[in-house]
Amino acid sequence: MHSCFWFWSLVLWSGSLCGQAIPAPITRQPEPIPTDVLSRTAISVSGTSTGTVATLPARAATPNTLPVFTADEFYQAVLQHNPIVRQAALLNQEAQAQVQQARGAFDPKLFTDYQKKNFGNTLYYDKWQSGLSVPVLPGGLDVKMTYDRSTGKYLNPENFVPSTGLIGVGVSVPVTQGLFIDARRNTLRQAQLAVDLADAERLSLINKTLLEAAKAYWDWYMAFQQFRWIDQGYQLAQTRFVAVRQRALIGDAAPIDTTEALITVQDRLVQLQQAGVSLQNARLTLSTFLWSSTAESTPQPIDLPPNVAPQAAPSDQISQLQLQELLSRASERHPELLKLTSKQQQVTVEERYRRALLLPKVNLQASLVSRGPLSEASYDGTDYYGFQADNHKIGVDLAFPLFLRAERGKLRQVQLKNQQLGLEWQQTGRDIVNDVQCAWNELSALGQQIATQQQTTTNQQVLVRAELDKFQLGESSLFLINSRETKLIDYQIKLEELRSKHQKALANLWYAAGSNVGHR
Repeated sequence: MHSCFWFWSLVLWSGSLCGQAIPAPITRQPEPIPTDVLSRTAISVSGTSTGTVATLPARAATPNTLPVFTADEFYQAVLQHNPIVRQAALLNQEAQAQVQQARGAFDPKLFTDYQKKNFGNTLYYDKWQSGLSVPVLPGGLDVKMTYDRSTGKYLNPENFVPSTGLIGVGVSVPVTQGLFIDARRNTLRQAQLAVDLADAERLSLINKTLLEAAKAYWDWYMAFQQFRWIDQGYQLAQTRFVAVRQRALIGDAAPIDTTEALITVQDRLVQLQQAGVSLQNARLTLSTFLWSSTAESTPQPIDLPPNVAPQAAPSDQISQLQLQELLSRASERHPELLKLTSKQQQVTVEERYRRALLLPKVNLQASLVSRGPLSEASYDGTDYYGFQADNHKIGVDLAFPLFLRAERGKLRQVQLKNQQLGLEWQQTGRDIVNDVQCAWNELSALGQQIATQQQTTTNQQVLVRAELDKFQLGESSLFLINSRETKLIDYQIKLEELRSKHQKALANLWYAAGSNVGHR
């Protein structure tokens, strides 16, 4: 009597647990979603996802009816709106600003100097000099135009000029040191090379961001598929429990079979809840890469819509020919090699400049001078004080350190830096080749594992169908059916895990080759 009461209590309680609708099994992949899915779906611009347990969006709408948010659409959204990618674009603009700053050393300059002294009702001197200096990039020349006007009782005789002032036009020429390169041209050339360095940094940052985004996408795919298969297993276990309970009610099955079926439902329900948490976390991780922005606006975070599904994992394979193409591309355009090349070019320019500093510093200054313009009343018809070869000023500056210890020490330091960069370039090139080869090996191995796992899953499906047929004939048990079915679900999840790893390995291969999956 006690056993009968226990049985009917269990049946009634389990009926309340499992009396929900059973969705149809998933038989095909979701349909592709249009590119503008993120703009058409209900997305919170600034809100974040809640911490509730994830479920398939509306059980009435099974995943085969959900729109698909493809990987390519996701990559393009990251490339267009992600703040890190937009930050990478600023690196090039910053380098261009440095070039503009370096060009400022060659800007023409206006200058003036005015001095006057008046003491005891006596004008000691009144001096005014102004002019224009124009640096010329080739040759390091400085073209100068000056105008001097000086009066006063106690004026230095060398400062005596005609009453109309003195006009001068001349040049300052570095004869030895600074003729081919000087500090201004060294700074400008290195700033120009820094543009290439910034571009390589930009590519490296974008590639790294796309790699992390690809991993997040295929982790979401894995969590989605895991939830999908566990949910299907839960629904099957629930259906089987209802059937066993009905058979027990009419005496066609032992009550203990109802308990075993219920335990399977409860176990898969726990797995389903955990898979829901994993799916929710994967959605949150993916949402960190999703932003909305325009050309002028600040990027705003958006959430992954709950009613979209990931695409099916494609069976992409890389042949030996494609591998060689990737290796060739990596040796020419890998960001790390481009950065080292730009740095080495900068150090080469610096070394050239440091070599020039070993020469004596000799500057030659020469200018033609002429008195200021005269009025017609004062003009005597001669050009004796005009621009001619006899009216000139010449100056020479000479400086030369005796030991050159500072110059030679800096030159040696730069030479060693150049050698270090050359060795680093060689090692980095070999590391890149090895990384690409390792990524390709992993990709190939995963492709073989996927093929094997597909065969294993197919064989397990045959075993499950055979066990069901035997159960219908009374030659099997519910325990064996649940065991084989659980094994089948594990195999299916393992297959999806391998597909997810395969896609992440493909993204890693492109990253190792210096590119990204968004530009393949």
